[in-house]
This record gives sequence, structure tokens and C-alpha cells, in this order.
Amino acid sequence: MLLSFCWMIISYICVLLAVAFFTLLERKGLGYIQIRKGPNKVGFFGLIQPLADALKLFLKEESNLYNSNKMLYHGAPVLSLILSLCLWSLYWSDFSLWYFKLGAMFFLCVSALNVYGTMIAGWASNSKYSLLGALRAVAQTISYEVTLFLVLLSILGLSNSMNLNYISFCQINYWNFMLMTPLSLMWLVICIAETNRAPFDFAEGESELVSGFNVEYGSGSFALLFLAEYASILFMSMVTVILFIGAGETWILTNFLFWIEVTIIAFSFIWVRGSFPRLRYDLLMKLTWLSFLPVSLLILFWTLSNKFLTNFILT
Repeated sequence: MLLSFCWMIISYICVLLAVAFFTLLERKGLGYIQIRKGPNKVGFFGLIQPLADALKLFLKEESNLYNSNKMLYHGAPVLSLILSLCLWSLYWSDFSLWYFKLGAMFFLCVSALNVYGTMIAGWASNSKYSLLGALRAVAQTISYEVTLFLVLLSILGLSNSMNLNYISFCQINYWNFMLMTPLSLMWLVICIAETNRAPFDFAEGESELVSGFNVEYGSGSFALLFLAEYASILFMSMVTVILFIGAGETWILTNFLFWIEVTIIAFSFIWVRGSFPRLRYDLLMKLTWLSFLPVSLLILFWTLSNKFLTNFILT
């Protein structure tokens, strides 16, 4: 039990370090997209910049809001980070603590709870800007979760399993990306909307809501919200690779190529942020209810009917 607990702590620390250096990749990437230099002063080529930012945030004085609900106000960032780290329990390796046969079901259950951290943070701050940002985030997340569930059902129908490891293993001969390219692109857009990233960052619309649901947060609490958001981005990138790009033939090659693919998918979040302006909110909601939902239902019907006919012919 002690060894398992130590491996769990080490794995979560590795996730947080990956988040820290992913923020450096984002700032450098956005810098070159905008034809300027990113962070390059702290350490060698700015490599220690994320650690300096974390130290600065945690050493700053915590803001004390008299009108906030203290317990929920301070508990919401902790809840968001815990849920994001729980999702990383689905990553399998030689040091994994748990083996999930129903990994896809666990992913859906925990990701559905992520909205509560945002909702509690916006409501407990007792600020109009925070509440509006939280309401936007709740409506956006719930709307896109419907399409995300249908897209995931299509992939589960092809593999006949909810085990993410088995889904990845089924793609040794061909990727799901090759079979369903439009569905994979739709999934990527849904992931961007689920993580509240640009151009769907309405929960943090600084042009109209100052900073959205986290406008009252600072120092360590803001750092926890920040870590939770970027841990979710990296996890959604990993799930995208598992569902649509799969694995190689050998474990060493798989492990190396797997994380290169995850990094490329994660960088696409940065690329989209540097390329597209923020959409209108009504266009965002129309995109999922009038475009993605009918298409995902049709693809799900095609996938399940094709699987049924194949099993019927074989039997």
C-alpha cells in the first residue's frame, strides 16, 4: 500500500510538471505565431519560467472576499484539480495502480463532474462577472457533452469494449482516424469546447466578463484552477490519441510515439488559439445542437448497424 501510494504521488507530480512546461510551450508557441519572442529570460531559453511563475503565484497574498461563501470559494479550485488528476488514473503504464475495464465509463462520469468545480467557483465568489462566466461554462459544457458521448459511443461500437487499452490495441492494423476522419475532427472541436479554450473560451471572456468565473481568484487558488484546466487539456489530447490514432506494435516504440502524438494534439490547442478569434455565443450553441448532434447521430447509427450486420454475417 505504501509503495502504491508513493507511485501515485510521483505520477501526479509528473502530470503537474508536464502542465507547467506545457504552459511554457504555449507561451513560446503563441510568441512565434505572433512574430515575437516568448519567455527567454528566466533560465536557459526561459526553461525555468513555469517554476518561477508557480513560485510567484503561491507566494502572493490570498484575496479575502467578505461577501463570498468561504468554504465553497476555497474548495472549488481543489475540487477541480482533484477531478482532473483522477482522470489521469486511466493512463496505463508499468507503474499503474489501477486497471480499468470500464475506462470509458469512468472518463464520462468524472468529466461530467468537472462542471461542478466551475459552477461552485462562479457562484461562491458572489460576483456578477463570476456568476455569468460560470453559467456560460455550464451551458457550454453540458451541450457539448451530449455530442461527446455520442462520438465516444461510435468508437466503442467499433471496438466492442470500454477498455481504453483494448481500444488502442484494436488500431494496430488501421487507425480509427482513417475510417472516420470527419468524426475525429469533430471530436477535436468538442475537446476544445469542453476545456473552454479559444475560440470557445466564453467562460473567461475578458472583453466582457473581465476574467469570467475566476475573476475573484488570485495567488494559490488561481494556480489550482490553472493547473486543473491545463491537466484536462493534456488528458483530452491523450484520449484523442487513444481513440483515433491508437498504438504501435512494440511497447517501447508505442510509448515514444504515443507521447509525440499527444504533444502534437496538445499543440493543436495552442495553434487554434493563435489562429482564430472568439466566436459569438449563439453560434457556439448552434454548432453543437444543429450541426454536430445530427451528424454524430447519423455516424452512430451507421457504426452500430454496420457492426450488427458484420456480426450477423459471421454467425
